Amino acid sequence: MDSVPRINGERLWASLMAMARIGATPAGGCNRQALTDADRKARDLFCRWCEEAGLAVEIDEMGCIYARRPGREDHLPAVAMGSHLDTQPTGGRFDGPLGVLAALEVVRTLNDADITTRRPLVVVNWTNEEGCRFAPAMLASGVFAGVFDRDWAYARTDADGRRFGDELARIGYRGRLPCRARDWRCHLELHIEQGPVLEREGKVIGVVTGAQGTRWYDLVLRGRASHAGTTPMELRRDALAGAAEAMLALERRARATPGAVATVGTLTVPRGARNIVPGEVRLSVDLRHPEETTADALEQAFAEELAAIAHRRGLDHAFERIWAFAALRFDEVCIEAVRQAAAAEGLPWREMVSGAGHDSCYVARVVPTAMIFVPCREGLSHNEAEWCEPEHCAAGAQVLLRAALSMAES
Repeated sequence: MDSVPRINGERLWASLMAMARIGATPAGGCNRQALTDADRKARDLFCRWCEEAGLAVEIDEMGCIYARRPGREDHLPAVAMGSHLDTQPTGGRFDGPLGVLAALEVVRTLNDADITTRRPLVVVNWTNEEGCRFAPAMLASGVFAGVFDRDWAYARTDADGRRFGDELARIGYRGRLPCRARDWRCHLELHIEQGPVLEREGKVIGVVTGAQGTRWYDLVLRGRASHAGTTPMELRRDALAGAAEAMLALERRARATPGAVATVGTLTVPRGARNIVPGEVRLSVDLRHPEETTADALEQAFAEELAAIAHRRGLDHAFERIWAFAALRFDEVCIEAVRQAAAAEGLPWREMVSGAGHDSCYVARVVPTAMIFVPCREGLSHNEAEWCEPEHCAAGAQVLLRAALSMAES
């Protein structure tokens, strides 16, 4: 008879919906950006739930929360599980919180069954995964993995010039514990897929074997601001028209490159007005591909075409890569634990590569790591309409529980 206890799906769903009320938007989503007052309230609630579950809570200097459950052999490296509680400005209820609260539900379920694992367990909330307020994304897990310097991270600013370190202190979550790699056996993260594959194929579990590479750029085009009514078309140095051409060039090149995706997510016209030819435009570019050599070629080709567009239109330009992480493969032992857990639960599953970046992508550099995906409706995420069925949340948490038990007893 299977001795693995069953996740309380109703309790998990209630936790998700309670968390979703913090920063709730009128359209049913969440605006809980990193280090805002809403983020503080979410952290406070999470810490209270952890303490009620008997966990010892610690906070590091980047605001990451570690809630520890002792093991029978408590000196052994722990099994960590977690994700993030921060959201996009118009984010959903599940991107991040599902992984944090499912990990907490694993602990609650083990408490209910009076099971103490051989290794200790740690539930983690990573800080600033989204990167929408303080770029780049996955900032704290990047410091944890040694990718970013802590003081460099503290100096990141939001659109209003507020510093990350100052805001972390303001909300009361600038801890003293060093943010660096810890002696963990592994790190497991449950997440919604954020894409349509699982739903389209009728699969419940994605066994995530790795993640594609991601690159972020800042692009600036500068021409000359002039009067919209008196400047002839042939004499204009219109930065916005140049940006439009560059955006279409980027889209065209991505469509012609199998496996590539490219996005201009923000466009700003400083000092713009209805009757002024735009003199300056700032854009963000997000470029992704599973193979680094192809991403290199796509980046180079776009940079050359951008330079040609700027020259032809009489514009100055700057194209700077501000953040990148390479495509990666997760740990084979952790992947197998997830694969076996899905099979043991009798759930339809498939292997897949993540198209999005996650904290696990940095943690994997210093701790054996794997991820579990569950479907989201129409593959929609970073959107207030983001939705994951309650039974899929519970199924993902059950696979997380079984995989964590496997790793904790090994």
